[in-house]
Order: sequence, then C-alpha cells, then structure tokens
Amino acid sequence: MNCFVYILANRTNSTIFTGVTSDLARRVWEHKNHVDSGSFTARYNIEKLVYYEWTSDITAAIQREKVIKGWTMERKNILISKFNPNWVDLYDRISQ
Repeated sequence: MNCFVYILANRTNSTIFTGVTSDLARRVWEHKNHVDSGSFTARYNIEKLVYYEWTSDITAAIQREKVIKGWTMERKNILISKFNPNWVDLYDRISQ
C-alpha cells in the first residue's frame, strides 16, 4: 500500500499543513481545488506541495504525521528546506 506524509504551504510559506494520504496526487488536487471549502487549507489558501515522503505502512505514516505536527515551525522549515530548498510546488512532479 502507498502511504504518504505530506506538507503543503501557502504562497508566502508562512502557514503550513501536514497530512497523510494513500493517494498523494488526488489529495493535493483536492486541496488545490478547495473540495472542502471550510477546511483549514481552503481558509488559508494552503495549496503548494513542498514536502512528501512515502512508506508502505499506514501505521508508520500516521505516526510520522503526528511526530512532524508536534515539531516547531523552525524544525518543519528545516525538513522542507533540505528536501525542497526553494520551496517550489512539487505537484507537477507527482501528478504525471
């Protein structure tokens, strides 16, 4: 099974969201298109995929999401910057 932990950011990279999904391309598309108009990501226009990691274990993915959510913003920024130094939107990379 494919499981992904992912981080989205708004345009200015000042607000981020961490999530977990089994279908990364679909889930990011849902965020970008504000499928849930009342969600945190829709309210703050958090649509840019800046980080993701894969595992085959859903339990591990959920645990990793919880760990990352518990980190300070500084630590999350370091994780993202090591993976994606320019904080570019990675959606095109994963949606092809």
